[in-house]
This record gives sequence, C-alpha cells and structure tokens, in this order.
Amino acid sequence: MTSAAFDVLGIGNAIVDVITRADDAFLGKHGLVKGSMMLIDEARAEQLYAAMGPGVEVSGGSCGNTMAGVASFGGKGAYIGKVRDDQLGQVFRHDINALGVAFDTKAAKNGPSTARCLVLVTPDAQRTMATYLGACVDLGPEDLDAEAIKRSQLVYLEGYLYDPPRAKAAFLEAAKIAHEAGGGVALTLSDPFCVERHKADFQDLVDHHVDVLFANEAELKALTGCSDFDHAVAEVRGKCAVAAITRSALGSVVLTDEGAVTVPAMPVSELVDTTGAGDLYAAGFLFGMTHGLGPADCARLGGLAAAEIISHMGARPLVSLKQLRRERLPELSL
Repeated sequence: MTSAAFDVLGIGNAIVDVITRADDAFLGKHGLVKGSMMLIDEARAEQLYAAMGPGVEVSGGSCGNTMAGVASFGGKGAYIGKVRDDQLGQVFRHDINALGVAFDTKAAKNGPSTARCLVLVTPDAQRTMATYLGACVDLGPEDLDAEAIKRSQLVYLEGYLYDPPRAKAAFLEAAKIAHEAGGGVALTLSDPFCVERHKADFQDLVDHHVDVLFANEAELKALTGCSDFDHAVAEVRGKCAVAAITRSALGSVVLTDEGAVTVPAMPVSELVDTTGAGDLYAAGFLFGMTHGLGPADCARLGGLAAAEIISHMGARPLVSLKQLRRERLPELSL
C-alpha cells in the first residue's frame, strides 16, 4: 500500500499518565502487584492519587505511546480512542495532534471522564500501573474511522483495550476493514494479566485476525500456557506472519515463515524507568515494517527506541528518534 495516507493507525485507550516514584512498601500498603496493570474505579483512582508523591502528567496510553514513537521516527500515524469533552480529554487531543498524529475521534459529551493511569516507578525501574479507564470503556465499532483504516498500511490494536466488552467488536470490525482494503493488522498483548483475562479471545485473534504479534516473554507464556520460553515460541510459531517477542536485557526474538532471528538489546547507559519500553519497541518495529525493512532491522529499530525510553522517566521520547536512528544505525537505508 505505497499510496497509503498513514503508515500505522493505532486503536487504544486514550489515557493521561500520572508518573511518580514509589517504593515496594507503598505498593504493598496499597495492594499493588509490582510490574502489573490493575484496573481501578474512579474512587480508587482518587484515593491512590492523593497518596502518591509529586508526579508528571503526560498524555499516554500504550497505543498512544507507540504512535508518538512512530511519529518521532518520521512516520505518518493516526489514532482512534475515546475521550470525554473535559480538560484531560482536551490535553490528550492537543498532545497527540501536536506530535503530528491524526486524532479525529469525537469526544463523548456525557458519561465517564477521560481515563488516567497512575504509574508508580520503583527504584529497580519497574513500573506498576493502576488504571481508571473512564471514557475508554465506551469505545465501540461506531467510533471507527473506516476510511482512515482503509488508507493505513497497518492497524495496530492495543491489548489493554480488550477489557471493555464493546471494544472486542471494534477490534474485529477494524481487522475486517483493514484486510478487505489490503492492509495488515498488528496486536500487542500489553500485559500477562490482561492475557489471562481474555486468553481464548486473544488466541482466536492471533490465529485468525492478526498478521503481526507483539508480546514480552511473560505475555507469550500466558498466551500459550507454556512455562518454558522455547516451548512457548514453538507454540506460537506459524500462528501469524510475524511475532516479535521482547526479552528485556536479552533483546528480542522475531518469528517469521523463514525462521527465527534473535536481535541483541541496544545498550543503555542507565536504566531509569521501564515504562513504555514495549510500546516504543513496537513503534520502531512498525515504522521499519512500513518502510520496507526486514525483521532483524525492524527489531533493531525497536530496540533503539526502547533503549531511549528506559533511559529517562516517562513513556514518550525526549529526543528525535529519526535523528537517533541516523546517529546510531546509519547503515539502515530509509
């Protein structure tokens, strides 16, 4: 689809992130499982927010972070997500449009407020998230922009969004529209607890509707039910055209019909915050795919973006990934 208007169109939870530092004692006191994402209601969100230390507020959401990364690489992106016509909704829309990502989903005029994610970063750089989905729960097939989907090379689906029931119908409809137009569909599993909640549905998505799968090692094991990584890889091989599995410091493994390739992690001077590492890996990989790179080079771009994001607080790039790619991976022809 060389004439596509967009390289990647993301569909996800439109969330404003509140990021702060915390210790293990804080997590224990508030019943939070380190490294996980917990769904909370508005009252719990207010309680946790009051107990947290000073934080940084920034438009986020897993898919939103990925689209920010695609834009930073110089890619053409679009986004579909539900916000309310409130202050946070306006902030989210302004931020993502300012990045150059098209976001035209109409804001809800009533119902829950715009979603927020409380991100607690512990000294070991692990991030623990408590998310109030708010307006996100109301996203359904009627919110899809069919013309934008048709004009995108790849549609990228955020696994976190699968919790609200109407989003399931939206996912399937978006995949159908994309495939009928000759585009591809990518899915990120997002979180092992999310996979456990919707295991059968995710397996069906991967088997019948997804061309490109993103997962980390824990998510892959949750999807396949295998406790051994090699067995999990064997189980998912051939389920979709491409599977990109991230393994933190061990880099990533990319599975295609031609076999498996292992790509080392990019070195990082200091590990500060792992928030958004998987999101930005997906950004680099998707940018590479939509610009003609092979699996190994896509993974290298993903690793470059992930290394940048974990070197500072927050899940959005602090430097131009396009420029960083030119400096660190000048041999890639783009």
